[in-house]
Amino acid sequence: MPLRRMGRPGLIGMAARTAVVAGTATAVSGSVQRHQQQKAQGQYEQQQYEAQQQQAQIDAAAQQAAAQQYAAQQAAAAAPAAPAGGVDVVAELQKLAALQQQGILSPEEFAAAKAKLLGV
Repeated sequence: MPLRRMGRPGLIGMAARTAVVAGTATAVSGSVQRHQQQKAQGQYEQQQYEAQQQQAQIDAAAQQAAAQQYAAQQAAAAAPAAPAGGVDVVAELQKLAALQQQGILSPEEFAAAKAKLLGV
């Protein structure tokens, strides 16, 4: 029967235990590092997605503003020019309406003055 040694482990036992501890620490460290890299990659992708969404919103707003400006330009170009005499038609119509409300003009006189003003 071989004698079994009691007490502290021998040199080989100590080396084996150290190797196991070092291997476990390396595996855990590698796992933590991979997890951190995956988390950082996920955050980067999220930031890129948000930046793309913001850019898309900016592009859409710019396109809408350009369309509105174009429509305003088209409306301004299509609007009839003021009469050559420089008469403000809207102001004159308001004056005629006020005169009619005061009873100075009859509805027939108002219609005739309006037709003359509008050139109808």
